[in-house]
Amino acid sequence: MLNHSQKLNWDIVGSEVIDIEIDKMPENEKKLKVNILASMHQSYIVVDRSVEARALELLELGFKPFDALHIACAEKGSVNVMLTTDDNLISKALKHSNILRIKIRNPLEWVAEVIK
Repeated sequence: MLNHSQKLNWDIVGSEVIDIEIDKMPENEKKLKVNILASMHQSYIVVDRSVEARALELLELGFKPFDALHIACAEKGSVNVMLTTDDNLISKALKHSNILRIKIRNPLEWVAEVIK
């Protein structure tokens, strides 16, 4: 996926929320690998009042707190798609796709869709 992002000039967006989740990871080797990937972002979203306000709206729809913050950051960054392997988040996002300002997809399925 990273090769395709470079070849196709995709921007990777990082966020303060991603950094917090990485810091919470207990396994040091995995944490190091994920940290390296996360550092490849071209832009970075900091949680501010607008992100917090949007996250509160998403909480009311039933999103979990960190999921709501991730989505709010992705929306603030005007991303085309937020990638996650969390099937529950993807399912809930599809249910509320009319309210979300971004798409939320599984990385492998999305890349397969985009490169075909």
